[in-house]
Amino acid sequence: MRLRPTLALVALLAASTALSGCVGMVIGAGATAGVAASEERGIEGAAEDTKIRAEINEAWFRKNVDMFSKVTLAISEGRVLLTGTVPSEQIREDAVSLTWQVAGVREVYNEILVQDSGGFIDGARDVRIQQEIKSRMLFDKEISNINYTVDVTNGTVYLLGIAQSDAELNRVIGHAREVSAVKNVISYVRLKTDPRRHGG
Repeated sequence: MRLRPTLALVALLAASTALSGCVGMVIGAGATAGVAASEERGIEGAAEDTKIRAEINEAWFRKNVDMFSKVTLAISEGRVLLTGTVPSEQIREDAVSLTWQVAGVREVYNEILVQDSGGFIDGARDVRIQQEIKSRMLFDKEISNINYTVDVTNGTVYLLGIAQSDAELNRVIGHAREVSAVKNVISYVRLKTDPRRHGG
């Protein structure tokens, strides 16, 4: 099939960006084995999430370029968080449907916004918010920041990952709420002790 090179390209892009939203700034361009091993999901979990990411991106790219370019994807243990803005409800629905079709996906959290061409979202502000939250978490010694992904869309902060405890998660949410211009904080973080973590 001629689409196989596309999959290879998407896989390469996914591998280089899989952790782009991750709070651990020390990761750089890609996750080393040592970094992956230090995460709660482990090396195998990180590899599986990267594989899922590549397959979702390929499916989106085949279906609609807007979907591929405008929807932001975060994954933790097969739990997929979708954010970003798209121009139509149909694209939003298709993005979710295609995500569910990928093997290994356990849950899908649909936070995609539909916004027409006349709408405005301050992307620069969202990036500033995201970076400030990451910085606060990075320098908080009571937070295992490598286990979290932070995404911001239109002033709303979305958190995904694995918390060591309720206290740690509360600190993460607290940091997010303290950043100026944050409108809301939505957490899809699971506790390390949550028995559903590895379930379907």
